[in-house]
Amino acid sequence: MKPNINGVFPHLTVKADHLPARTETGIGALMPWANRLWFITYVAHKKASGAGTGLFTIDDDFNLRKHPASCVGTYANRMVHSESHQVIIGPHLIDPDGRVRTFPDLVDIRLAATCRHLTEPEKKVYFLGMEGEFLEAEVYSLRVKFLFDLKKELGITGPHFKDAFTSHGWVVVANNSYYPADFQRGESDGRLAEWDGKSWHILARTQFNTVTGRYSSALGEAIYAVGQDRASALFYVYLPGTGWKLYRLPKGTHTQDHAWTTEWPRIREVESERWLMDASGIFYELPAMTYADSIWGVVPICRHLRIIGDFCSWNGLLGLAGDQTTPINDSNPFVGQPQANLWFGKTDDLWHFGGKPAGWGGPWWETAVKPGQVSDPFLMTGFTPGCLHVNFQGGLTTRLSLEVDFQGTGNWQPYTEIEVKKGYASYVFPEGFASHWIRLIAHASGTATAQLFYR
Repeated sequence: MKPNINGVFPHLTVKADHLPARTETGIGALMPWANRLWFITYVAHKKASGAGTGLFTIDDDFNLRKHPASCVGTYANRMVHSESHQVIIGPHLIDPDGRVRTFPDLVDIRLAATCRHLTEPEKKVYFLGMEGEFLEAEVYSLRVKFLFDLKKELGITGPHFKDAFTSHGWVVVANNSYYPADFQRGESDGRLAEWDGKSWHILARTQFNTVTGRYSSALGEAIYAVGQDRASALFYVYLPGTGWKLYRLPKGTHTQDHAWTTEWPRIREVESERWLMDASGIFYELPAMTYADSIWGVVPICRHLRIIGDFCSWNGLLGLAGDQTTPINDSNPFVGQPQANLWFGKTDDLWHFGGKPAGWGGPWWETAVKPGQVSDPFLMTGFTPGCLHVNFQGGLTTRLSLEVDFQGTGNWQPYTEIEVKKGYASYVFPEGFASHWIRLIAHASGTATAQLFYR
């Protein structure tokens, strides 16, 4: 019997060698396929130490095997190409019998995402590299064609691309560049952008970590994108009837703000038609269904500090990929050999996995506002409301209106007003107060910061 310590099997650990440089060994993608659980790792950089890492399988008896086709690289992409009945993970294609082929031209690219082709999905896919390489690849011939340098297309100097998804005639890409100086200026090289096969269009200029969705008109055809800025976590949603909408979520931690430490937050289906979302250190339930062109039923589960490169259901278990020991060229003198492992449990275990849902954030952070300006919706349901802090620069006295959407459908109702004197005010919510969403309305021009704290 193999040791199992609270869902962790030590023998499944993957490790990188010490030389030439101790950097990172994360597990970037998980995929149940061909009667096994497949996973692939990522090292920090192309020239990092990586011997011992690559493509692995786990069988029903929890035996770990490194595949002979394995290669060292920085990979966090996975996708089922349904037309050819192949899984794409890293630079590899795997058929239903477990036979592996490899795109030779993709081995040295830090692969962040694979997504469906706009015009020839039966035989081609797109690949996105972390440095902004956008490529087209044929799943039968293995031919690869370079299409774009997204650094140039999107005006980025420090790329750190993370994800891509195709739906509604668009390819949507996420870049999570966010570094210390970006906090001061309130903008970064982070991007959420879309391409219709002809031209690129920037949707947002801030950090975005993941973008995904599903293909089902019966269950909803939303595209979801998760990111963050100074004020809060960001939840962009595309619905055919309304286009893109921005919702805001609390942050459960600041340890995942920097581009390098956010790693790979994901949105995945983990039970039939049931999704989980990982955003700024908080796990959420996310319904697959959408109604009346609105998103509701976004419910927090727990706070956590774990780096989770991917997660999936396999053999009735929920599996979380990890990145446990990261020396990064010995920048931390107390961290040794790079290592990563997985956690296995039930989906419902997450309600006891970390801390109680709590966090902070809001719609404004030193934001220029005008009279009548309405803020983005900020999530409240599932949290215990504590207080709202407001700083307003633009006059000795002003007011802010608070509105609530307790139905979750965009039907906003007046709740209360806050008088801001000498630039500051606070409001404590009554015990037991709850709503799906809350928003603020400014009554004067000025620079506003509004942050809610949930306990």
